[in-house]
Amino acid sequence: MRRKALLLSLGMLAAGLVQAADVSFEVGNSSESTTTVRLGTQFDFATQWYQSDTGHLGGYWDLGYTYWDGDDASSNHTLSFSPVLLYEFAGESLRPYVEAGIGVAAFADTRLEEQKLGSSFQFEDRLGVGLRFGEGHDVGLRIYHYSNAGIKDPNDGVEHYSLRYRLSF
Repeated sequence: MRRKALLLSLGMLAAGLVQAADVSFEVGNSSESTTTVRLGTQFDFATQWYQSDTGHLGGYWDLGYTYWDGDDASSNHTLSFSPVLLYEFAGESLRPYVEAGIGVAAFADTRLEEQKLGSSFQFEDRLGVGLRFGEGHDVGLRIYHYSNAGIKDPNDGVEHYSLRYRLSF
């Protein structure tokens, strides 16, 4: 069952990459000392709001696959989808931003290290900061929180923190 979920996740991610304008790579660590590696594809919103001399509000859709490599040989896989709002500050060559999003995620297993997630379905909350520069480059830091919002017990939840690189084509 886990292999089927992994193959399905990788297939969906590969299909998204074929049509995507942006791709991202993240490495990080969870609150349970689990190493995370995330591959993603992003589709920018077609609209920007509140444009001013300071910056503008925009956003993107994010489809991601995360591999969780646990210290006790337990691993997990996640497929997630989230709309993300992003405020980008004005600038010539360097453009800082802040972002936030709430989406959904599916875990291949309901355990991650000592955490009991309760269900494969989880909500994915994120906060991030970053810097856009050059021709389509972006580096940033992110904090993710996964929880099923009490839909099913137990609901231990888990966080992970990551460093991200995004390339726009």
